[in-house]
Amino acid sequence: MLTNFLKTYQQLQNDKFLLPKRQFVTYGLYALIAVALLYLFVDPAPASSTKLSMKAPWIQEEELPPPSPPLPHQGDEKLRSAPAPSQVSAAAPPCDYSDGEWVPDPRPPPYNGTACDAIKDGRSCMANGRTDTDYIYWRWQPRLCDLPAFSPDAFLRWLHNKHMAFVGDSLARNQAESLMCLLSSWSPAELVHRDAESRFRRWVFHEYNATVSIFWSPFLVKGVEKSEHAGVRYNELFLDAFDERWMSQLGAIDAAVLSAGQWFQIPSIYHEGGRVVGCHGCAAEFNYTETSFFGVFRDVVGRTLAEVTRRREDSRGEQLVALTTFSPSHFEGEWNKGAPCTKKRPYKKGEKELGYTETEMRKIVVEAAANAGAAASSTLRFAAVDVTTLANQRPDGHPGPYMRKNPFAGGGRVQNDCLHWCMPGPVDTFNQLLLQTILR
Repeated sequence: MLTNFLKTYQQLQNDKFLLPKRQFVTYGLYALIAVALLYLFVDPAPASSTKLSMKAPWIQEEELPPPSPPLPHQGDEKLRSAPAPSQVSAAAPPCDYSDGEWVPDPRPPPYNGTACDAIKDGRSCMANGRTDTDYIYWRWQPRLCDLPAFSPDAFLRWLHNKHMAFVGDSLARNQAESLMCLLSSWSPAELVHRDAESRFRRWVFHEYNATVSIFWSPFLVKGVEKSEHAGVRYNELFLDAFDERWMSQLGAIDAAVLSAGQWFQIPSIYHEGGRVVGCHGCAAEFNYTETSFFGVFRDVVGRTLAEVTRRREDSRGEQLVALTTFSPSHFEGEWNKGAPCTKKRPYKKGEKELGYTETEMRKIVVEAAANAGAAASSTLRFAAVDVTTLANQRPDGHPGPYMRKNPFAGGGRVQNDCLHWCMPGPVDTFNQLLLQTILR
């Protein structure tokens, strides 16, 4: 169109014709259109506009990493230089970390197992005389992706100005102690509270104003533990009453890690509404209705998460509730008769399948976390930290006889611990998964 116009205009000029008024207006409009087309297709956009639009067109704004959280007003160079936890993980694709296998890893452990003050004596296997250290040199390799190494820096940056509480039984305590050793390798912590039995402890990382606590609550709800030396052979659980030793502290807790399950297998009497409603393992002795501990565990976990949700309804802050799934034991026989755990290597993938108890206990926790998450508000997040499979494949990672110093020195039968975990050891991977749960 532009070429035809120019040819016509040139011919008119050569013939020295005078354009009538109507033709002049028409050709003037053609000229304006031509100029507009030239501007549209030829004139490049300014350089600054190009830089602003370099984002891929299929990426929506809500898919971009959120902005970094404000840093504290401290002169801490570690806080200033490291990337924000949200930026570290925002681009990572979803991954099923529970599906994988243990592979050899020659790297040294993430902390010194004889120097970390948080380790309970029974978990410090090397300090107690264990000489084989092969159990340290393995890492968990998911089948479809990689599990990032634990970053104490990223964890503490996320924990800045927060309080994390581990609630549950001795495996919850085992995981909490592992986390303290992992974090203390980066920043020192002060033990600010400890009860006589070390069942309730609290540390503060002053550099980050971060707090980690341990609350002993093996049933999550109110309960009275059996005491063999006092002649009490059964637990007593009050299914409609909560353990206020930790539940009353929810307002000051930003993240709770719950871990329970082993104590539910012990013979127990169940109370509800002021009366006995059943028992596990004691029906013949007391003429109570025999009740499956699976059903009781499911009921307790569900009620606990519902109560957490109810008590946090009016909270303005965000809270994470992570549930560590069932961690199997590896006793080769009856645990109370000195049964050992003699394996020196992890099981290979498919070599040791989960048993019925492990499968059901894991399933209860995973389903409870999913159900609670679907019903929770936007400020309350529930997630399962699925460790059951990876723990099931590590018969070599327990203290065994080295739950005490020099266990064979006195002769006689030696008690073995094939339930808890040496530190450092497989339990550190629990906290690798916890960190990824937090960042995702």
